[in-house]
Amino acid sequence: MYKKVILKAGKERSVLNYHPWLFSGAIAKHQAVDSEIVEVFDAQNNYLATGHFSASSIAVRIITFEKQIIDDNFWVKKIQQAYNTRAILGLTDNAATNAYRLVHAEGDGLPGLIIDIYAQAAVIQCHSKGMYTHLQQIAHALQNVYGKKLQTIYNKSAETLHQNNVSENGFLLGNAASGVITENHIPFEVNWAEGQKTGFFIDQRYNRQLLTHYCKNKSVLNTFAYSGGFSFYAMQAGASVVHSVDSSKKAAATYANNLLLHKTIPTQQYITSDVMDFIKVNEEAYDIIILDPPAFAKHHDAIKKAAIAYRNLNAEAFKQIKPNGILFTFSCSQAIDKTLFRKIIFAAAAMSKRHIKILHQLTQPPDHPISIYHPEGEYLKGLVLQVE
Repeated sequence: MYKKVILKAGKERSVLNYHPWLFSGAIAKHQAVDSEIVEVFDAQNNYLATGHFSASSIAVRIITFEKQIIDDNFWVKKIQQAYNTRAILGLTDNAATNAYRLVHAEGDGLPGLIIDIYAQAAVIQCHSKGMYTHLQQIAHALQNVYGKKLQTIYNKSAETLHQNNVSENGFLLGNAASGVITENHIPFEVNWAEGQKTGFFIDQRYNRQLLTHYCKNKSVLNTFAYSGGFSFYAMQAGASVVHSVDSSKKAAATYANNLLLHKTIPTQQYITSDVMDFIKVNEEAYDIIILDPPAFAKHHDAIKKAAIAYRNLNAEAFKQIKPNGILFTFSCSQAIDKTLFRKIIFAAAAMSKRHIKILHQLTQPPDHPISIYHPEGEYLKGLVLQVE
């Protein structure tokens, strides 16, 4: 039924090891076109897997290692499996936290697909053209699994597939462009139609909670603050001063809306500025600094330049933090692994000539699972440091 992709002799090892990516150099022959479903066979014509073909270096993104039809039932089963995992994590019926990731691409066996749940809304973001061809089936599967609990389904794939002529986002169910969610009992406004990524950085949920253990009566600087995730956790934990810095005016507007959701707040300020410009001229010292920048390296070709940027950013923070201050520093660049990230922070620390201890080593939460067969899925790295 599906076109065949035949591998070169000996190139089936990664597929037999359940790695979800098949690179173009492993292929002997095919007649597939971009984005269509293909079946992968070894050189002896043994079936190996089924996935989406792409005219790129990652030639096939595998969605199943079992020979089967990719129909409506397939998508319902996959979404149900993802839902069951989040139910085990206690996220599917949780008044304290009603925003979570339902599908995390390779971590849930669906490369190229992200689905985030914001209370009664689901936001779909496809990262491959092949996955995008199943958009309606995915939406129907969501409704099948969630029923009436889901009031809105929003497709936000234009940002990730604009080079594939996907130019518009849009509603697949309902018409709510934003809503209020709770995370560890803390309310946030999320605008999934206009916000970054799917609307909110829910992968920092546990790390924001950890921050609260350090904030009582402390001054806090939250850089790359976006709509104030770390900032509002700090406020709720009793910080004396919270300054938030981000270059986005839209993020500043959402932050202002979030302020209205909180009855008691400490001295706070949102500075709309490039973070590096701000940090170079800022003369105020802080007890706690959070560095949560966007991905400086989206591809391996950008690693060297990104490493310098991370190093310089952290070096500036080491200069400005108070004695015995606490630095939360992160990288969400998949191309920079945790070993390299730690080396970068070491270089920044050496430049600062201050004594520094690692208190915590952080990663993404369990609703962003990592397939044991796809270690590349471990994208979020973080360190909590005491700077003496």
